[in-house]
Amino acid sequence: MKLPDHISSEKWARLKQAADQYQTPFLLIDLPTVAEKYQQLREGFDFASIYYAVKANPDAQVIGLLAGLGSSFDIASIYELDQVLAHDVEPDRISYGNTIKKRADIKYFYDKGVRLFATDSEADLRNIAEYAPGSKVYIRILTEGSEGADWPLSRKFGCNPEMAVELAVLAKRLGLEPWGISFHVGSQQRHIDVWDAAIAKVKVIFDRLRDEQAIHLRMINMGGGFPAQYLTKANEFSVYCQEIIRFLQEDFGDNPPDIILEPGRSLVGDSGLLVSEVVLISRKSSTALDRWVFSDVGLFNGLIETLGEAIKYPLQTEREGETEEVVLAGPTCDGMDIMYEDHKYELPLSLEIGDRLYWFSTGAYTTSYSSIEFNGFPPLKAYCIG
Repeated sequence: MKLPDHISSEKWARLKQAADQYQTPFLLIDLPTVAEKYQQLREGFDFASIYYAVKANPDAQVIGLLAGLGSSFDIASIYELDQVLAHDVEPDRISYGNTIKKRADIKYFYDKGVRLFATDSEADLRNIAEYAPGSKVYIRILTEGSEGADWPLSRKFGCNPEMAVELAVLAKRLGLEPWGISFHVGSQQRHIDVWDAAIAKVKVIFDRLRDEQAIHLRMINMGGGFPAQYLTKANEFSVYCQEIIRFLQEDFGDNPPDIILEPGRSLVGDSGLLVSEVVLISRKSSTALDRWVFSDVGLFNGLIETLGEAIKYPLQTEREGETEEVVLAGPTCDGMDIMYEDHKYELPLSLEIGDRLYWFSTGAYTTSYSSIEFNGFPPLKAYCIG
């Protein structure tokens, strides 16, 4: 069995021993890997505050580990807020990072002590002013982050720079504190230079607000985007650190504003091993070239990020010998439940029904995306080891 480069034989032995205890499908989360990735971020960006994006993996043990290590948290809903507060995380280590939120939820965060809110529209800003008076706000701008990102995030969220200036002025008039600007270059972003363009946009906004409105912003939230180790090649994390720090220095000199990072995938992705079972192997005709391999996990119970074949996970089986290309599909009766048809994985000809498939680097956006009971299948179970 050929292991991915980031999985040592010792680590595989530990994962395998744990995996043998459970019935598929399930996710194993290796907590030491999460701690290692957090420390890597702390060392690479020693001047930045780390706000873990809880949506990537809301497992209680993951949250507890990161809380104990000193992480802050990027929260998207009142439900995530309650999960994090259960670990005695102080409200000043929490940001309400979702720009789409109910008035009642803004008040809920405010009543719990949270004072840092993201926004990207006038309507949302006025809601914050009414239900979270006096709070700090940071304004999310649009970026050209679709190219190079395996999972783009650049259309639904954010506003153009001109509107960001207008919102900062309005925030001050409404009694809020215009605190900073945020952006997200896209999840699993492999083109590092997109940070350069985004930071340059932020610098223009900072300068305009200072010179034209006497508003001095204090913070840049650079979101996430750092990679996990999938099949598509990405630079080493040290290269991301080196280049992004250079971009900041070029625009802001040696005294940049406060920097927030919101990692999700890069913190927990490589910690996950999703284990599934082969349910069926078939061909569509007696002369069909491709085998179809159906797994007991698919788009709707853990592998939604294979939609459009966007994320390509390292995949292995314990079978050996000659291989051939296969189509990989999930267990449900939905025709969309096909993970990989254009991108062909090669699996051994000796593969049999009942064999296990091991999906590496699946710690992010698997359990949190899993459906409740489509076709009656329960949500993907998760177990932590450490």
